[in-house]
Amino acid sequence: MAAMTVVDHAPHHWFLLEQDGHYYLDVNCNHGAVGYSWLIALDAAECRAWRSDGRAAIDRLATAIDHSAPAAQASGSPYAARDLSAALGRRVSQAVAARRGRPTG
Repeated sequence: MAAMTVVDHAPHHWFLLEQDGHYYLDVNCNHGAVGYSWLIALDAAECRAWRSDGRAAIDRLATAIDHSAPAAQASGSPYAARDLSAALGRRVSQAVAARRGRPTG
């Protein structure tokens, strides 16, 4: 398994990552005093949109995720069930640290 790498990012908003041909979007969600990260795997349609529209597609998706408040129990967010933070959060942190030139320990 190859290391996860950062493909692109928008500071304080999102990281687009890749591992073994799969793409992931880690979104910084903020709702007042509550902030959290939400990680999803891009589905086929989201990958097509990104390849077609570039960063604009990722910006739209990240904004949609943030505005849907996926961590809120009553939000009804279509992204709520897609969170991969528990499974892949450590790899994301390592990829971000590697991009910044920090030890990944």
